[in-house]
Amino acid sequence: MSLVNLLDFDLEGLTAFCEGLGEKRFRAVQLFRWIHQKGARDFGQMSDLAKSLREKLATRAEVRPLSVLSEHVSSDGTVKWLFDVGGGNAVESVFIPEEDRGTLCVSSQAGCAVGCRFCSTGHQGFSRNLSTGEILAQLWHAEHQLRARLKLGVGERAIDNVVMMGMGEPLQNYAALVPALRTMLDDHGYGLSRRRVTVSTSGVVPMIERLREDCPVALAVSLHAPNDPLRDELVPLNRKYPIAELLDACHAYLSAAPRDFITFEYCMLDGVNDTDDHARQLIELVRRSPRADGSRGISCKFNLIPFNPFPASGLKRSPRERVQAFARVLADAGIVTTVRKTRGDDIDAACGQLAGEVQDRTRAAERMTRAPIRIHAAAPTARS
Repeated sequence: MSLVNLLDFDLEGLTAFCEGLGEKRFRAVQLFRWIHQKGARDFGQMSDLAKSLREKLATRAEVRPLSVLSEHVSSDGTVKWLFDVGGGNAVESVFIPEEDRGTLCVSSQAGCAVGCRFCSTGHQGFSRNLSTGEILAQLWHAEHQLRARLKLGVGERAIDNVVMMGMGEPLQNYAALVPALRTMLDDHGYGLSRRRVTVSTSGVVPMIERLREDCPVALAVSLHAPNDPLRDELVPLNRKYPIAELLDACHAYLSAAPRDFITFEYCMLDGVNDTDDHARQLIELVRRSPRADGSRGISCKFNLIPFNPFPASGLKRSPRERVQAFARVLADAGIVTTVRKTRGDDIDAACGQLAGEVQDRTRAAERMTRAPIRIHAAAPTARS
């Protein structure tokens, strides 16, 4: 009989599992704390569990971590792990230490089917979704290894900020994502604030609407273009869910979001999407475009991301001066704008560089061999 991986359960799921063993809810809470707060795998160490329960667990369940294929530490303290997820696939996670927080970037899929032109993961193609346990195992490993490495005391956390910005499109793995998010937020689990857990999406509109109802956390949207023709080329998902539909979903999401703004991620590509005119189109898009409910504009901030080049992309990073000029146009219009600091460049751990190892089922390399991107001067906000 195969053992059940307890990392696959949020607290409600673990409660149902324990009830199936004839145990009460408080036993599930105890077990949940041992696994996530203390990082325990050995049921024999879980001293406040009844011996009878420990014996049942030993024959029916396990806490199954991911095997670490490699670990690289950057000169700036960033740590990147490569995890084996079986079948010839591997995914990457990145820990980013900052003065006021520790951030973990978590993967949700082995590869990605969206195929954004500027993303190394997209060029890898797609193999499969990760399970809830495989998503949480990245946090479980990083948190408890870093606690030991940093010699943190009881109650001190190494990671207090999680971003679903690693390999994959999280909202295309929704069934596994939501239990993982609930475990991150649960006070008996990792106890993270909803404001400190971020899901980044390329714009899966129906799932944005579901996330608002099921588990609203901070939302980041990979926008990367101010009009549909250009975004169609940079983010192919735009052909299915164009900008107007995406902004309507973002506007609705704010009614339940833990923050009063949506973060728009914008990768700066030299000569493609980085002119002052593109910045002015963005201002028009987020400030004056009508919403489905009759209102106008959307509360947002822009996070400008210096592109991290890789050979297959055929794209170049915008010069620093161009990024700063672009940011000034947005800021002068009263839009909060930041430029993401690049981290982990020396270990290929920066945004858009996570590649892992993927047994591609989507022939991505063939599909993404395309002509150079055309620059579109037009600024439509909806399909004509």
